[in-house]
Amino acid sequence: MSLSSCRECKKEVSPNARSCPHCGAPQPANQAWNGWGFDWKSKASYYGWPLVHVSVGKDRNSKLRVARGWVAIGQFGIGAITIAQFGVGIVFGFGQIILGTTAIAQIAVALLFGMGQLATGYIAVGQIVFGYYGLCQAGWAAHLWSQKFRDPEAVRFFKQLAEYAGSTILRSR
Repeated sequence: MSLSSCRECKKEVSPNARSCPHCGAPQPANQAWNGWGFDWKSKASYYGWPLVHVSVGKDRNSKLRVARGWVAIGQFGIGAITIAQFGVGIVFGFGQIILGTTAIAQIAVALLFGMGQLATGYIAVGQIVFGYYGLCQAGWAAHLWSQKFRDPEAVRFFKQLAEYAGSTILRSR
């Protein structure tokens, strides 16, 4: 196998090298390298943020790409509505670890409504919860409905919530 020269330090490297052993440049045999992954922003923007930003992977400097937009979609995201592995959803977030006003995630750290394996929020639903109203296997809440605790106020609240959600779905049909 013939060697190539690194685009940064010009020393010899393998054409398959992920980084230069001399200077650390990513993909040193490629004369132009913009990272890996995908990055797309809608042309429309509002207050300087794109309406939609989809971003995954790493940029040319090997930094993780972060989706930043009103709707942010990616491994890492920050937006009003965020769908990401790790993210901040100002209004709503969905993913693995999400921080926001409302969140549905494996770890959902929310102010108003959180649903997940571990969830926080005024209303928290999940395996382990922390909140004011909690529906869970285990957790801490002012009004808790769990395997061990059955606060009548929590039961009333979650039954009302389920009835409201059910009637709303039926009305939309």
